[in-house]
Amino acid sequence: MRKLVPKKDEPEYAKFVADPEKYFLSAIPSWFQSTRFMAVIDILSTHSTDEEYIGERKDLSTWSGDSEIIEAFYRFSMEMKRIEKEIEKRNGDPNLRNRHVNGISSYELLIPSSRHGVTCRGVPNSITI
Repeated sequence: MRKLVPKKDEPEYAKFVADPEKYFLSAIPSWFQSTRFMAVIDILSTHSTDEEYIGERKDLSTWSGDSEIIEAFYRFSMEMKRIEKEIEKRNGDPNLRNRHVNGISSYELLIPSSRHGVTCRGVPNSITI
């Protein structure tokens, strides 16, 4: 919506009351604006093939030479994998009704890993916009 429903004391309120449908149609974005918005969201939401997710590092030896840091990162990595398995276990539990209702997909937003593309899951190590 490009504009909100006006309050009674605003000048636009009379137009809203006179023809609410026309006011609503004037408030929604144009086809061009909607298409551009969808394209930007698609580009910003796409995971690249070489993206690293929270708890992942391709080469720890270049990251730090301190064994204590590497061990702490390894424990953190294992915790991320445990969390992912717990989310998948809960998604598969038919007793959790909120996860098994028609039209509602399983919870995947904060699953730590993802494949490339738009997946609605995965927590990247960093973002660039």
